[in-house]
Amino acid sequence: MPKESKVHDVIILGSGPAGLTAAIYTGRSSLNPLVIHGRQPGGQLTNTTEVDNFPGFSEGIDGPVLMAEMEKQAKRFGAEFLTAEVTAVRLGNSPMEVEVGKDIYQTRTVIVSTGASPRMLGLANEWDLYGKGVSVCATCDGFFYRDKEVVVVGGGDTAMEEATFLTRFAKKVHVIHRRNELRASLPLQERALKNDKMEFHWDTVVSAIHGDKQKGLSGITLKHLPTEKEEDFPCDGLFVAIGHVPNTDLFKDQLDMDERGYLLTRNGAETNIPGVFAAGDVQDAVFRQAITAAGSGCMAAILAERYLESLEG
Repeated sequence: MPKESKVHDVIILGSGPAGLTAAIYTGRSSLNPLVIHGRQPGGQLTNTTEVDNFPGFSEGIDGPVLMAEMEKQAKRFGAEFLTAEVTAVRLGNSPMEVEVGKDIYQTRTVIVSTGASPRMLGLANEWDLYGKGVSVCATCDGFFYRDKEVVVVGGGDTAMEEATFLTRFAKKVHVIHRRNELRASLPLQERALKNDKMEFHWDTVVSAIHGDKQKGLSGITLKHLPTEKEEDFPCDGLFVAIGHVPNTDLFKDQLDMDERGYLLTRNGAETNIPGVFAAGDVQDAVFRQAITAAGSGCMAAILAERYLESLEG
């Protein structure tokens, strides 16, 4: 495999808010970062039609536009971009190696910002309607469903938190759960079950999603598992709250993770390997917001710069 002759100061894996913020900061520090786009350049925000809660945009901004502007900003400070799939990493090497197909890129530091992918229902139309009535984030999109009827799928802590949050805006929140009891912690269950704006549909799954890219979501089909009876169910929004999967397969047996696969960090963004930092949803199972991802990208960049200074000293 051909190796690049140069050794980069920093390679950033992923180009969502965390990766691009890290690129802006390391670029401004004259570290000439190489950003390697993954499967989804720009991250999850590229599927969001309007971002209403990112500071600095009083009228909101389209997710793809926000990410394009962040990329332009990073390029202004000298960041290079490579659109490719990383196939392997060797983080114990000195310099570290990032394998992309038949090419090997060497680097002194790595910032991992590969994000997390939402667990979806596996139904036709769900990605076509993502950001057009189908969502995975109530705090991101709840505001747009004021006085409307929405559906939340799930029965764990995340689903109950999302559903309860949505009652601030929605006229009615329907919770669809495949079991006959919730899996959420008892305090969350009690709060949800007492909420007059929430209605629970037990032993039920979503078997189809209806709508099109132009007009958006028009409704869903519900299937009652014990009877297998199906019914069409009109709704304005569908929130899938059955968890996320961190994109960390590349780093198994190298970086420390929790039982769900999220990277473990300390001091903001440090991993167990010196010179390797993690930022954004890949290490954050709690907040998963663009602004918190950007903040952790900033921390990772500053720590990477300090690490490189320590090597010189």
